[in-house]
Amino acid sequence: MKNNRDIIGRRALLRGATLGGSALILSGCDALNESDMFRSALRTAETLNQTVHRSLMDRAALAPEFPASDISPVFKTNGSLTGTSAEYLAHVDDKFADWTLRIDGMVAKPMDVSLETLRAMPSRTQITRHDCVEGWSAIAKWQGTPLRLLLQQAGLSARAKYIVFHCADSYGAQPYYESIDLIDAFHPQTILAWGMNGEMLPVKYGAPVRLRVERQLGYKHAKYVMRIEATDDLTKFHGGKGGYWEDVGDYEWYAGI
Repeated sequence: MKNNRDIIGRRALLRGATLGGSALILSGCDALNESDMFRSALRTAETLNQTVHRSLMDRAALAPEFPASDISPVFKTNGSLTGTSAEYLAHVDDKFADWTLRIDGMVAKPMDVSLETLRAMPSRTQITRHDCVEGWSAIAKWQGTPLRLLLQQAGLSARAKYIVFHCADSYGAQPYYESIDLIDAFHPQTILAWGMNGEMLPVKYGAPVRLRVERQLGYKHAKYVMRIEATDDLTKFHGGKGGYWEDVGDYEWYAGI
């Protein structure tokens, strides 16, 4: 069995190839970026990246996990430091006592799940490395509810292809959102984390729950998750690319590492 260093090396190589290629392309002139043909080529490259990554890495392979001694003394805050909706701010004031997570879309039994219920469900604890697309990394211990348990409980439709995470923060007028496919949604390390480093998840890191999808780069780890929606089509959400940063053209939808 490969050790953590071997796996990290493979992940770094894949990440470097993906980000390096994207950086070279996206640093080109604005005229190229406005070209439909050029954008089509970018989408083809993204599909190739996803195909190559999954051909090299077992879909069920775990991301490296670390001993407690490797936990970073400082975990950088990034992006939003709080949810911004009035509903979310009211939940902060009452310490999320009445907060519920909505699970709907292509499911047989839409649910509203309280934080207390989430914490009472079977949980997973994992010490993993967060790799940011901006180039920094940090290791933390996360505890949370496996996403697959919630999807199974809600009766996920066989026609569903993606899971969309609607969040309480926003950039300008557009609410933040992200999405993953079912391969990542059912991965054993994909959890809705409500604990960090042995304590309840702080607001600045995404309280009351954030997504941890350890086989993907950090921008996919949505914070302030308020609603989870199963769907077979990402084009109907906001800009149609499956996530806020994807919609504005900064990053690819698939961010596997």
